[in-house]
Amino acid sequence: MGQKKDLTGSEKSKIVRYLAEGCSSLKIAKLLKRDHRTIKRFIQNSQQGRKKRVEKPRRKITAHELRKVKRAAAKMPLATSLAIFQSCNITGVPKNTRCAILRDMAKVRKAERRPPLNKTHKLKRQDWAKKYLKTDFSKVLWTDEMRVSLDGPDGWARGWIGKGQRAPVRLRRQQGGGGVLVWAGIIKDELVGPFRVEDGVKLNSQSYCQFLEDTFFKQWYRKKSASFKKNMIFMQDNAPSHASKYSTAWLARKGIKEEKLMTWPPCSPDLNPIENLWSIIKCEIYKEGKRYTSLNSVWEAVVAAARNVDGEQIKTLTESMDGRLLSVLAKKGGYIGR
Repeated sequence: MGQKKDLTGSEKSKIVRYLAEGCSSLKIAKLLKRDHRTIKRFIQNSQQGRKKRVEKPRRKITAHELRKVKRAAAKMPLATSLAIFQSCNITGVPKNTRCAILRDMAKVRKAERRPPLNKTHKLKRQDWAKKYLKTDFSKVLWTDEMRVSLDGPDGWARGWIGKGQRAPVRLRRQQGGGGVLVWAGIIKDELVGPFRVEDGVKLNSQSYCQFLEDTFFKQWYRKKSASFKKNMIFMQDNAPSHASKYSTAWLARKGIKEEKLMTWPPCSPDLNPIENLWSIIKCEIYKEGKRYTSLNSVWEAVVAAARNVDGEQIKTLTESMDGRLLSVLAKKGGYIGR
C-alpha cells in the first residue's frame, strides 16, 4: 500500500484555524479525512520547531579531486561551494558534503542579524500571532521596500577563502555610488511590482502615498475585482512614512482601513515573508561579487531577477505564515529566523 501524500499548504492552514477555534486533533483529523497520527505529528513539529539534522557520512572524493578543489578555492575567493566544485567538474556532491570538505581548507564568516527584542516587543508579537491565527493568509498582501546599491550591501561579498589566501580588494568609490529604492508586494502566488522609487525622493508620508497612488493603485489594484478588494488585507511595517496619521487616513480613503489594514508588531522583519523574496533577488543580482556601474543597470538586474521568481516560490513564502505564527507562540514572542 503506497504512502499518503504530505499535508498540503491548504490543509496546514485549516489545521491552524481549527486549533484556534478549540478543535481537538481527533476532530480535525475527521474534518480533513486524514490519519489522526498525521495531524498530531504536524502539531507537535510546529510547536517544537525543526528537528536537528542527523549527520550522515560524507561522500568521499579522491585525493586528486581534493587538490583540484583546494586550487579552485584559492583562485575563486568568495565563490560559493557549488561554484567551486562545478569549476572542478565534480558533480553530484550534496551541499553539506561540499561545505564539510571546504571547512578543512577554508572558512566563511557571516554575521548573525537579529532584531533587538525586549519584553514588550515579545508580548506584542505574541498578541499579533494570536490575533491573526484564524486569518486566511492567501488574502494578505505583504509589502516592503528594499534598497539596492551598486556594490551590494555592506558585508555582502563573502564566500570561501582558502587558508593562507587573502581576500580580494574591493575598491571603494570616491563618488558615483548610491542605490535604488524598490517597493514590491506578494499575495498568494503573485508578485506585485517591483516598482522603483524615483531617484532623490525621500519617502515621507506624502511622497509614500503619492508613490502608492502612481504605482500600486493605478497599475495593479484598480484592475482587481470588487470581491478581491473587499477581502484583501494590506500589510506594511511600522516605518514612519507607513504608520503616520497622514498615511493611515489616506489609505482609509482608499478603502484600506480597520481589519483590511494589518496591524504590525515592532522589530519583526522575520515575520514578513517578503524579506525572503528580497534575499532571493539580492543573491541573484550580486552573485559572484557582481557590481554595477549605474543605477539603471542595477534596477534592470532587479527587474530581471524578480521576473525569474516563479509563482510556486512566492506561494511557498506566503503559505509559511501559519508555521511562523505557531513558532512565535512556541518561542513566547522570540525571534524565529527567516
